Amino acid sequence: MKVEERLLKYVGYHTTSDEASDKIPSSDREFALARELESELKELGLSKVVLTDHCYVYGLLPATAGMEHKKAVGFIAHMDTAPDFSGENVNPQIIPDYDGTDVKLGESEYTLTLKDFPHLADLKGRTLITTDGTTLLGADDKAGVAEIMTMAEQIIKENIPH
Repeated sequence: MKVEERLLKYVGYHTTSDEASDKIPSSDREFALARELESELKELGLSKVVLTDHCYVYGLLPATAGMEHKKAVGFIAHMDTAPDFSGENVNPQIIPDYDGTDVKLGESEYTLTLKDFPHLADLKGRTLITTDGTTLLGADDKAGVAEIMTMAEQIIKENIPH
């Protein structure tokens, strides 16, 4: 699965944190995405896949033969999203071949301007995935989760020494 497909899948999960909560995770709804990730890790063939009662998901991709003496690397990302804006019923906006100008967020009152985000101009010609302005996209680290999962899949499928 492509990383952008994973991101679009993951942002569909409502994982907004609850600032009033003192438990971990702050909202039980975060477990829906955690269970999805647990399932995907198992399908990819990782070992020691664990979903804890605190909503942490772990998986081990054992070293390839001859690499067991190398240091292990851990990749960490979070699934929850900020409570500052709705993270429910997310409507991503996909902009293929971005033209390098200001980005209007759907029909909302919001725009990503080059004045506020000058680095946007450097993304000209690429595909952008943004919110449509009615919800929080949740890519603040669901993108990181998607990258980690896609990396694990590529390492396995392409038999990349690790």
